[in-house]
Amino acid sequence: MTIESVLQLLGLIVVATPAVLLTALGLPFLMGIQLSETAQARLTKACVATGLLAAVAILGLMLLTGSRNVPIELGNWVSIEHDHEHFHFHLKFVFDRLSVPFVILSFVLCGTVGAFATVYLHREKGYGRFFLLYALFLLGMVVSSLAGTIETLFFGWELVGLSSALLVAYFHERPGPVRNGHRVWTTYRVADAAFLIAALTLHHLTGAGDFSGLMGSGAWPDGVAAIGSWQALAVGSLLLLAAAGKSGMVPFSGWLPRAMEGPTPSSAVFYGALSIHLGTYLLLRVSPLLDVSLPLRLAVIALGLVSAIFGTLASRVQSDVKNALAFASLAQVGIITIEIGLGLRYIALIHMIGHACLRTLQLLRAPSVLRDHQMLEDAVGQHLTGDEVNPPQPATKFQLWLYRLALQRGNLDAFLDDWIVYPFVKTFQLFDSLERRWTDLLSGGASRESDMLSPYSDTLEDMS
Repeated sequence: MTIESVLQLLGLIVVATPAVLLTALGLPFLMGIQLSETAQARLTKACVATGLLAAVAILGLMLLTGSRNVPIELGNWVSIEHDHEHFHFHLKFVFDRLSVPFVILSFVLCGTVGAFATVYLHREKGYGRFFLLYALFLLGMVVSSLAGTIETLFFGWELVGLSSALLVAYFHERPGPVRNGHRVWTTYRVADAAFLIAALTLHHLTGAGDFSGLMGSGAWPDGVAAIGSWQALAVGSLLLLAAAGKSGMVPFSGWLPRAMEGPTPSSAVFYGALSIHLGTYLLLRVSPLLDVSLPLRLAVIALGLVSAIFGTLASRVQSDVKNALAFASLAQVGIITIEIGLGLRYIALIHMIGHACLRTLQLLRAPSVLRDHQMLEDAVGQHLTGDEVNPPQPATKFQLWLYRLALQRGNLDAFLDDWIVYPFVKTFQLFDSLERRWTDLLSGGASRESDMLSPYSDTLEDMS
């Protein structure tokens, strides 16, 4: 057996283990069979450990052989012929210097959080539902990390988004988590739409969605974009919008505190560790585009700078530890985005790995922080306010303005509602009103059904 065949086998194991876990947890759930907590925990540990060992073995073989790019082709799953263009869903995975560290990180952190959740959610009514969505998230992260084509990355991207939104709404018996989960999902829809348009544009420009066609010759990070400057700006701008929505960067930062409604294990692995870095991972994957388009690079740096400043300000005024950590994560994601814009790709990758590990530890410790603080006060015998170290000082008008801005989280939610959501809804309500009036005109008069749906009839007058 050759080294190439061993690498292919190990690569298939890495991809297959989360799919096996999802199947093993999902099929009994569909058939109404209740697996015990012990069985679910053992299945999770076995699959995560197997995938991690296979990924580490691939890393070792790549270092020994000096290989920098190991592709795994699984062929076209969908193929559509249209005139002179050919659209297809090509399933391809790539092990290189970017994907291997990120997939190992995914297995390590998901394994850590899975072991924590088996104790944290013990006897919780939704224990099985949590681990089913956890397996869906792990599959999405592995597929996204190893994707060799933009459509494969989009597939994993969607799995991550779906599992994230459902786990935000995990406590669905209360209206708050459901409302916030819906908000997260709608924000992801904007990012997904931009991603899908970018994928179609890339197909049109290169004839395929393979990242090698986008980056030209050379393994990451030495690839050179195979498209022109203006084309790179068009595709890169759409991907930057998708990355901003997925990583909660400005102006989409409003969903970050809402996402803290989910259980602590999901908050740790999603919005502190992996999911929030998926946008910056996408920018690293398509980083050769930045080399051929200076305006795109400046846009990436500007977005990262604004997000880092906003995250720093917002994290300092939060009264809840999980919200403070969420905005602190945003500040670091903004700095990572700046590093990508400056071309510091290895530094950005190392920064992502270190930050993900730190935030996972902090968020898993968050439920115990208050108890530990109270125990420390009991031991000392007095309240620990910190006023002696940082005595209060009179604030200037500018400091008060900054405080109000950070406390109101930049009014980003209100901005999106007023300038994006409201015009979008009103536009389609207008189309609905025009369609109903046109239908009534053709039918010779107002129909009973249109009278029943009269709330839309005044839209035309409101818009005019």
